[in-house]
Amino acid sequence: MSGIQSNQDQFQALAANAKKDEAPFVMLNLLKFKAQGGREAYLRYIKESGPYVAGVGAKVLYFGKANELLNGAETWDVVMLVQYPSRKAFLQMANNPDYLKVHEYRAQALERAVLYATDPIGYKEIVAGGA
Repeated sequence: MSGIQSNQDQFQALAANAKKDEAPFVMLNLLKFKAQGGREAYLRYIKESGPYVAGVGAKVLYFGKANELLNGAETWDVVMLVQYPSRKAFLQMANNPDYLKVHEYRAQALERAVLYATDPIGYKEIVAGGA
């Protein structure tokens, strides 16, 4: 599996969950650019994919440069958090033929990437001792 290839089993699990879960979720993106032109290609991807992201009601919550690595061994260039209104909305975007054309810029840009679909677990309740 390449550094940016999708994990098909997990993608199918996300699709199965989309049928029963309409709740918002946040996609964690850890991104490592290719040395030659990766950053520029990714910025083009961000610009071109923006209408598709917004079109399904998603929004970028955070886009930041990864700096000091305090734990772990893999380094990343960018950390991004994108909130989607549902897994169904994400799949709608990811399967849009026009978006898939733009997605090629992402493939050109990245040496490797990690994407995690995440769900909230009630941090405030845990800290307050409620869970």
